[in-house]
Amino acid sequence: MATLILVRHGRSTANTAGVLAGWTPGVALDERGAAQAAALPGRLAGVPIAVAVTSPLQRCLETLRPLLDARPELPVHTDERIGECRYGDWSGRKLAELADEPLMDVVQQHPSAAAFPGGESMRAMQARAVDAVREWNARVEADHGEDAVYVMCSHGDIIKSVVADALGMHLDLFQRIHVDPCSVTVVRYTRLRPFLVRLGDTGDFGALVPREETRGGAAEVGGGAGAP
Repeated sequence: MATLILVRHGRSTANTAGVLAGWTPGVALDERGAAQAAALPGRLAGVPIAVAVTSPLQRCLETLRPLLDARPELPVHTDERIGECRYGDWSGRKLAELADEPLMDVVQQHPSAAAFPGGESMRAMQARAVDAVREWNARVEADHGEDAVYVMCSHGDIIKSVVADALGMHLDLFQRIHVDPCSVTVVRYTRLRPFLVRLGDTGDFGALVPREETRGGAAEVGGGAGAP
């Protein structure tokens, strides 16, 4: 079956502000995120991409734009099922503030039991995302053959939940997975099982060097409600 390249959107204004964006409109890439997106065509150069699929949210559309400009013949589709988790009443709130909410402990330790007030459950989020991937796998294979490669541009929690499914992991373990902004994750689907080929690949090992502002234990914000 098809090979899926999952691209998380580049760093956004919400990431740098420490805000849980969700479906809040107007969340764009920041300067670094735009640079990450601009580098994406070079990182994927030589990969024969058949189709691009994207979340309808602005930060994903902006991330994919340089790749589409470099490959004007590439068909692109939007799919709401790979849009960000619907965080409901939590959308637009500071992650530091949400850390004091009792529900955040559930999100971190038992996400399969977590449902956001006014939003959706994490189980529902994973189900719609995996359904989208499976349907696109079949569609891409039917249209382009079993060796076809396609790209999906989506969000941290969505990508982590798809990876957990591919690895046969329970959703309660998916917070152990981390994907940086504009990282590339690759899953090759076969008749018998999926194979995780790349996970959160940015090609930049500088992220492993402790920065002054993170040595006290606080990490750079990003990754949805599962941000460390």
